Order: sequence, then structure tokens, then C-alpha cells
Amino acid sequence: MTENTQPRPTVVVLGGGYSGITVAKALDDIADVTLVAPSDAFVHNNAAWRALVEPEWVDRIFLPYERLLNRGHFLRDRAVSVDGRRVTLASGRQLEPDFLILATGSSYPFPAKVDEPNAETGRAKFRQAHQALLDAGRVLVVGAGPTGLELAGEIKAFYPDKHVTIVGVASDILVGPFDQELRDELRRQLDKMGVELKLGSPLLSLPAAAPTTAASIAVTTEAGDELSADVWYQCFGITPETGYLRGPLAAARRDDGYVHVDEYLRVGGQDGVFAVGDITDADRNGTGTAAAQANLMAANLRALITGTGELTAYRPGPLAIAIPLGPEGGAGQLPGLDGVAGAEVIADLKGRNMLVEPWAGLFDASAATDHH
Repeated sequence: MTENTQPRPTVVVLGGGYSGITVAKALDDIADVTLVAPSDAFVHNNAAWRALVEPEWVDRIFLPYERLLNRGHFLRDRAVSVDGRRVTLASGRQLEPDFLILATGSSYPFPAKVDEPNAETGRAKFRQAHQALLDAGRVLVVGAGPTGLELAGEIKAFYPDKHVTIVGVASDILVGPFDQELRDELRRQLDKMGVELKLGSPLLSLPAAAPTTAASIAVTTEAGDELSADVWYQCFGITPETGYLRGPLAAARRDDGYVHVDEYLRVGGQDGVFAVGDITDADRNGTGTAAAQANLMAANLRALITGTGELTAYRPGPLAIAIPLGPEGGAGQLPGLDGVAGAEVIADLKGRNMLVEPWAGLFDASAATDHH
């Protein structure tokens, strides 16, 4: 098949997170790709906490979508209704591509994720949050999962004199299918850094002040512990962004917002409609999972478009997690590695570079190219 004999098939990718940019980039050479996202820039969320504590990282984590595709198009818009392959955007524009990829991801409290209309306001929000942290003597982190642990480690690594307290509902940190040895190692490092843990008892109520803003905070746990802080961070509350689904696609949406997909990541039995990343029920949430699903999706669509090769079913990979505690600390559980991955392994893998380079490397298209 060549461009001279027949038009390239159309692919619309809704959502510009990790899975969206991966599949859009991978199909740019073989299809007429349109990437739809509400902001003007991809945000490398993996480095969000580093950008909070180190302002020079702020400019490194915002990557303009206009630099992603060489031949395809970036459309700054948001889906409000998707019924089959018919997409209605907030602007009123309608799209009905040959293949539709739902990659709208999930929302999570700032600064782990940024919900701003453009990079300029997003960067400004980071700088305001940094100043509030800088002025704070006492910091409260609500949530003892991966994001809460990583945030506490970042703050203590860069500002060791600040008092940091993590509050968690469960009796231990890092709820989930992880080895106890990993929890023990992370707790050992957090204790050495001087992070205070208040576990096994939720707060009676969240602080009245907005997260990441300077305020006089006083809260009490159900166990009766009274805690004070000058700034607090919400490190819980992931929400899949799937409210736009209609018709048979809406029937595939579970009560918790996640979308049921088949082994080929198809949604609702609809030909040509697929979902990848955080919105699916195919696997655990995470950047690595999102990229794996996007790469498989791109390979399958390439097979469909060219008429060569068989479709490959998605199979969840082995459990993997890497939690930096600052640039030189942290621990993880990695495939092929017996026991816990220690601080040196995690620092080399993620802690020092926060995985910026491989993702920034996708944005190599000429800024002068007209994508509209």
C-alpha cells in the first residue's frame, strides 16, 4: 500500500499522556494521525515531585505537543462524547476515524498531575507551590502510597531541616501486592531521613486549606494524634477520565470509571475502538504499563493497516515498581532481580534523571512544521 494509490487510514488518539503520545508517535509514519489533548503540552508527571522541590526542573517536564508528530496533527480540544468511533469535541467539531484510541488517562491531585489549560499556567502553578514549600517548616503528606512516599523523600532530600509527616490509613506503607521486604527497606530509609509516619488511623477531616498552598494547618487523627503543618499534599485519589463514553462504549465503563477491554484492548466489542493506559482494566496503572499497552496497540494497528501479521493479545507484565526517595535514595521491586532493588539501583534507574530523556526524545519533530 502506498500513499499514491490510496489514502492513509485515519487514527484519532484521545489523550496526550504517556500512552497517547506513544501510540500516536508510533503510527505517525503509516497513518493520518490526529492527537487530541486539552492542553498545549505533555507533562512528564514522573518528575513532578522533582519540579516541586527544584524549580529548574519545571521547564524540563513540559513538552509541547506541536513537536511530537512529523506528519500527523495535534488538535487542542477535549472529547465530550464518544459513541462508537464518532467523537464530539468541546469545540463542537466531530471526528469519525478508521481507528479510535482512547487514552484519556486519569486525574490525580496536583502536583503529581497537572490539570492546567497550558504550559505557561502549569509552570506558574509549580513555582507558586515551590515557594509555599520553601516557606514551610512543617509539611504534612496525606497518603502512604508510592506518591506520598516519593514526595516525602524528595522534600527531605532537598530540605533536610523541614519536618515531614506522612499520614496513612493502613497499618503499613505501600498497600498492594508488594513484598514486605520492600516496605521494610523504604521505612528504614524514611526513618533515617527523619520522616515521621502516622499509620493505621485516618484523619478526622482533611485540612480546610487547599493542598500545596501556605496555611496554618491543624488536624487530628482518629487515634487522637494532633498534627500541625504549614503546607499539605494530597497523595491519594486517582480518577479515570472516562465520563465522555456513550452507547455501547458506556456499557463497558465500570462503576469505578475504568473501562473493560478484551485481550486486544478493544472496547465494548466495537470494531476500531481501543483503549490504553490508566483508563483500562487490563493491568495496574503506571507509566510502564501505559507504554507497554501503547506499543502493543501500535503494533496491532500496524498489522491491521498493512494486512500483515497477526494481532497480539495483551498480557500483564511482571510486577515492577521503583520508588525514589530523592536523587540517591529509594527502593523497588523489579523483574529479574531477586529481593529488593536498593537505593543505588533506583537512583541509576530513575532517581537522578527522573526518566526525562527517553520521553523528551519523542518530541523531536520540527517546531516549524505546520500541524494544523
